[in-house]
Amino acid sequence: MEYSEHKPIYLQNVELMQEKILRNEWCEEERIPSVREMGAMVGVNPNTVVRSYQLLEQQEIIYNKRGLGYFVKDGAVARIKENVKREFIINELPQFKAKAEMLGITKEELIKLL
Repeated sequence: MEYSEHKPIYLQNVELMQEKILRNEWCEEERIPSVREMGAMVGVNPNTVVRSYQLLEQQEIIYNKRGLGYFVKDGAVARIKENVKREFIINELPQFKAKAEMLGITKEELIKLL
């Protein structure tokens, strides 16, 4: 995986993991790769993966079954969509709106394009 310099690696891993869940590569209530397996898959230190998994646990996206590993929590897809939608509305939409207004793109043009 290629990482951007503009965002912490553990957050980029979280985004990758969320995409895997949304694409049903990792299904709800199924085991996901161990910390070491994930570290090897994406080419990062296992401690970085631990940070990613901890954040996903806090967001109630995954959970740990002691001795068995990490699993995707039931309802994870809905929580991810809700979180990403909120982040988009707060962080990306205002920039998009400002740029569209600056370029003189009308609502009608946007609706037609979408």
